[in-house]
Amino acid sequence: MAHKSKTQRAKASAAKANKKDREEREALAAENADQAAEESGEESKGGLLKKKEAKPEAKQQPAAAAKKEEKKPKKVRFQFLRDVRAEMKRVTWPTRQDVVRWTGVVVGALLFFGVYVAVLDNLIITPALLALGSVA
Repeated sequence: MAHKSKTQRAKASAAKANKKDREEREALAAENADQAAEESGEESKGGLLKKKEAKPEAKQQPAAAAKKEEKKPKKVRFQFLRDVRAEMKRVTWPTRQDVVRWTGVVVGALLFFGVYVAVLDNLIITPALLALGSVA
């Protein structure tokens, strides 16, 4: 069986995390609905046959409290550093061979353009300036 690349593993990990978060939110929503049902005196029966009572203010209070809780996320210390660490694990780092190869390309380009500018300056521009300077 072929091994997954780092990118594929990172995507799978992110998908698992998203799925876990979604399940936790659904469980929290179901728990809040059950609590609201218990406080209003109705039993949670699931489906269309739920018994509804005429106490709208009792139902709105837990829902408002749940909304306030959702709006105020807990302060998590060092969350930024955890996120940076997770992103650094997802980075596809170049191999040593790639680094050496591209370093050679950069050094070669610098040498080529350095020689090109030196030749252009010493063999073309300087004699042209001397010729124009002696004419005037």
